[in-house]
Amino acid sequence: MTYITDRVVHDADAHIMETAEYLAEFAPGPLRDRLLGFDGSPSVATSAAELKSVLARHRDSAYRDEDESEIMLRKNWHATGALYKEDRPRALDLIGVRSQLVFNTFMNGYLATLERQADDLDLIYGMAETHNRAMRDFCSADRRLLSTAYVPLADFDRSIALTRQVIADGFDSLLIPSQCPRTHSPSHTGLFPLWRMAEEAGIPVVFHVGGGGRLLDPNYFNNGLPIPADFHGGAENFRSVDYMAIPTPVMQTLATLIIDGILENHPALMFGVIEQGASWMPGWMRYLDSAQAAFFRSEERLRKLSIKPSDYVRRQIRATPYPAEDVGWIAREAGIEVPLFCTDYPHVEGGRHPVKRFESTLDDDTVRHHFYQANFESLMGQRARELAA
Repeated sequence: MTYITDRVVHDADAHIMETAEYLAEFAPGPLRDRLLGFDGSPSVATSAAELKSVLARHRDSAYRDEDESEIMLRKNWHATGALYKEDRPRALDLIGVRSQLVFNTFMNGYLATLERQADDLDLIYGMAETHNRAMRDFCSADRRLLSTAYVPLADFDRSIALTRQVIADGFDSLLIPSQCPRTHSPSHTGLFPLWRMAEEAGIPVVFHVGGGGRLLDPNYFNNGLPIPADFHGGAENFRSVDYMAIPTPVMQTLATLIIDGILENHPALMFGVIEQGASWMPGWMRYLDSAQAAFFRSEERLRKLSIKPSDYVRRQIRATPYPAEDVGWIAREAGIEVPLFCTDYPHVEGGRHPVKRFESTLDDDTVRHHFYQANFESLMGQRARELAA
C-alpha cells in the first residue's frame, strides 16, 4: 500500500546513498584514486564486503517483492532506490510523493571541508563537478527527482562559471556551503552574479546539514563520562549535543545575506534550509529584527532594507523541521510560509512514520497545505507546480 495517499505532497529532503565507486565513474582521472580512498578522501563504503552483500539483495526477487510493505521500514543501504537509480521511481510511487529534492549522503561534509581547508582550487571545484555529474545521472531516472548541484564559493570566477554551467545543464537547485568561505563573506560583491543568475533562472539556493563543516568542538564530549551511542547506535555521528549545534552555521550565513542586502536586491530568489531543523527560526527572526533596531542608525546597509529582516525570511526562506519538532508551533511563530515536509529518505533520521509524527502537531488544514505542498512549490517554482498538477 502506498504510504501517502490522501494529499499532494512534495519531499524536500531525500538522498542517494552514493558509493565511492559510483562517484568515481564521474570523476576525471586525477580524482578517481582520491575518491576510491587512496589519498585521504572518504571511501563511503563502511565495509566493502558488507555493502556488497546488502546491495546484492536489491537484485533478489524475493527481497524486492516486499518493497511495498517495507518502503518506510528499510533504511540506508537497504532501502529501495538508495543507490540504483532505476529502482528509485518505484520508491517514489510507494511513498506517494509528487517530487523529491535529492541530496548526496556522504559528499556534503567532505566538500565543505575541502573548501575550508584545501588550497587546491582544481581539487575543490573538480570534486564539486564530479558530485554534480553523479547527481544529474541519478536524477535522470525520473522527472520527479529534483537535482542539487554543489557550487563552492571559494573563488569568485570559478563559482560564477560553475553556476552558469549547472543552470545550463538544467539542475533544479544550487547547493552551497553553510559556512563562511576561507577568505571572504558569502555576501561578498564578487558573488553578486551568482545570486543574479539563480534568480533569473528561477532556481533556489539550498543549504544542507554537513555543509557547515565541523560543527562542534569535540571537547564538549570530554566530560569524564562515557560517550553516548549516537542516533545510529554507534558513537561518532549524531547525538543530542551535536544536534544543538546543527543550525549555527546557516543561521549566521543567512543573517549575513539578509543584512548585506542579498535578499533585498533579489526578491524572487528563494533559499531552502534542509535537514537543519526549524524550531530555532522564530527566535532567530526576532534576533535579526533586534539587530536592525540596535544598529539602524550606525549601519547604512540596515537603513537600505525596505522591510524587516524577519519579513525576508517569510518571503524567501523555507526550512525542514525534524520529525520531533512541532510544525504547528513553527508555523504560528515563524510564519505559515516557512516549514517544509520531508522524509529524509532513505536515512534512518527521517523515521519510519514521519507523516504520523508531523500530524501530531497539526490541526489546521491551511497549515497542512502549506507544509506538504505550497511552501515547497514556492521554493522550487514552476517545475514543482507542474509535478503537482
